[in-house]
Parts: sequence; C-alpha cells; structure tokens
Amino acid sequence: MALLALVPFLAAAACGAPPEPGTTSPAPAYPSPPAGTSGPVAGVDRAAQAYVDAVNARDLDALVASFAPDAEIVDVGRSIEGHDAIREWAGNEVIGGTLRVLSIAERRADGQKLLVHWAPGGSGGWRAHYDFTVGDGRIVKADLQYA
Repeated sequence: MALLALVPFLAAAACGAPPEPGTTSPAPAYPSPPAGTSGPVAGVDRAAQAYVDAVNARDLDALVASFAPDAEIVDVGRSIEGHDAIREWAGNEVIGGTLRVLSIAERRADGQKLLVHWAPGGSGGWRAHYDFTVGDGRIVKADLQYA
C-alpha cells in the first residue's frame, strides 16, 4: 500500500517536481510505448530526435551530446544548465525511461514543441510537452512541461 502512495511522486521525477500532494498523474488514454521506441513521427528536428533516441537507448553520453555546452533545461520550473548539470539530471531522472513522440505541436524557425509520452522506468508514464529550441544542430533550451 505504501508503494502505491509513492507512484505519483516517482513517476514525476523525470519531468519536474513531484505532483501536488493528493494529486495523481492521469492514466494515458493510449498504450504505453514499447521499450526503446520513439514512434515514427515525420519532421522531428534532428537534435530533438537525437535526444529521444538517446533516452530510449539509455545512452547518457549521446543525450548530453544532443545539447549545446551551455544549454538549459527547464524541467517543470526547475532550471538545469550546462553539460555537467544535464548529465547529473539525466543520469538520475531520465536514463532508464522511455520517450515516444506523439506529434509535433508547434513548429518554429528555431525549434519545435513536441507532444510526447514520457514513462520513467517502471511507470506507465504520461503526456508532456517538450519544447526544444535548437541552434547549430544542438538543443540550446528544452522546456519540459506536463501536457
């Protein structure tokens, strides 16, 4: 029973701070993605796809390499800046999960917002918006928010 009470908090770990007390992440209205897949969505920016592929391959080095050295991640309000901080965050909260692109929600000259299904290891996951700003072929900012 105690483990069930922790599920919403553990599930939130790689997409920001834990949910507010007494709340839970809604169950996805679609099946969880198979491990190691990102879904075939045409038109995903190359740098964003490199991030998705690195998550699913559990490749921490490739994940970090998808970002510019001074890149920033905003993970549901928490700022993570630079390769060292990104490596620590991803090693603790991202690697081991699965990420699938569901659709491109917005396109811009400097990037795109993706609707994704993010599932931390051992969870069913949830939908989120991952907004990537790209420069010189690498992610310069990633804004990760619940959808």
